[in-house]
Amino acid sequence: MNRQQLLDLYYLEARSKLIDIAAFLDRLDRARELDGEDDFRMRSVQDALKTLVDGQGNRVQRVQMIFSDPRSELLDELDQKSAKGAYDPEA
Repeated sequence: MNRQQLLDLYYLEARSKLIDIAAFLDRLDRARELDGEDDFRMRSVQDALKTLVDGQGNRVQRVQMIFSDPRSELLDELDQKSAKGAYDPEA
């Protein structure tokens, strides 16, 4: 598939997702005014957004790794009841 065909097929879907992300970030900005600091999840979103526009390739893998736990050793027990969707290096 050429570039024009890809744009024709996926542009509106990508545009919609970007608008959703913009709305999410606006809500976070408004909430920050009320209750303070970002946590590790917000930092991972910011890092992922930087990766999307850095001009380098392999974005899918690099963004996935931002949200992934890089540790390879097994845990003695589960460290949380549910996943958070991002790795917290301070946990």
